[in-house]
Amino acid sequence: MVHLLLAVIYLSFISLGLPDALLGAAWPTMYPGFGVPVSYAGAISMIISVGTILSSLQSDRLTRRFGAGKVTAVSVGLTAAALLGFSVSGSFWMLCLWAIPYGLGAGSVDAALNNYVALHYASRHMSWLHCMWGLGATAGPYIMGWALAGGLGWGMGYRAVAFLQIALTAILVISLPLWNRRSAAAPEESPDDPARPLSLKEVLAIPGVRAIIAVFFCYCALESGAGLWAGSYLTLARGMEAETAAGCAGLFYLGITLGRAVCGFLTLKWNDHQMIRLGQGIILLGVAALFLPAGPQAALAGLILVGLGCAPIYPSIIHSIPELFGAERSQAIIGVQMASAYTGSLLMPPLFGVLAEHIGVSYLPIFLSLLLALMVFGHERLLKGNAEKKEKPSVP
Repeated sequence: MVHLLLAVIYLSFISLGLPDALLGAAWPTMYPGFGVPVSYAGAISMIISVGTILSSLQSDRLTRRFGAGKVTAVSVGLTAAALLGFSVSGSFWMLCLWAIPYGLGAGSVDAALNNYVALHYASRHMSWLHCMWGLGATAGPYIMGWALAGGLGWGMGYRAVAFLQIALTAILVISLPLWNRRSAAAPEESPDDPARPLSLKEVLAIPGVRAIIAVFFCYCALESGAGLWAGSYLTLARGMEAETAAGCAGLFYLGITLGRAVCGFLTLKWNDHQMIRLGQGIILLGVAALFLPAGPQAALAGLILVGLGCAPIYPSIIHSIPELFGAERSQAIIGVQMASAYTGSLLMPPLFGVLAEHIGVSYLPIFLSLLLALMVFGHERLLKGNAEKKEKPSVP
């Protein structure tokens, strides 16, 4: 039964990734029909991001009341409904309207699933599950491409993914007894951590939480910034042909996906904090390669290394939360972390875009270096504070 539930969770992580790149893949075909500028995709993306931030902040309250299984099932169902809404939208304002449940569903399921896996499964599963997210994110554009190439239109691409989400929703509903059985084996609540939702103020008051949120913010800003601007950097700063750069930029995400598959095995020997340091070290090598005064091949190798370095950091940070802060606090903290992740992904890449417009995209390595430095500083400060807390003698 445990293995059956794990299989369901793996499918859930694939479904998490499926819709993520659909808008980017379909938008060049969509926007002429709506009579809007190409830049309006940013408005839809922002609505989705705001929804994910809000639902992430409510994940602790929702999960405590309804359980991770029900929250996951309802959230996936909400996402499926939003995708169906996208597929039949005849105007831009309808897309904006359906983007609201799209974002609300994504944030809740992300936080609930990540916390559930952090509590109940080994670190290797967290890495492999996020690898499954990468497979879903890769498959989504291929499904959209199939629909467009076959003359079926972008609406059919959205419907195909929606039907997959509906099928998963049915599987999740059938599997609800498995979630309840597994949750019965969870750690009992302690007197210091009552089973009630924590407010944002209470979460931020927990020692070490601000540091881990800052680390997560910097990581997500680095990953999304590198992913968004990789193609532009290779073309405008390193002289690679635009067509070649577009394909090569995807190798950054391939590095993350393959890296997480390998990291699942490395976690058998190394703990979460060692995996985070390993990732930071590999990112440092990648950024150093970007500084080399060499051709586009060296820059491409650097971006692939940055992707490989990103691989262990996200899942390892999430998996370390129950150990660092306790099982009863983990859902609230992971929910706030998810909100900070979406905020970083929402704000920082456009911020670099403004900088690039004024000083040039060639400054991308410096931008990534600053984020990496802040990430390393925050993580080491967190570990130092945690070690000092353990060394303090308990008061009788």
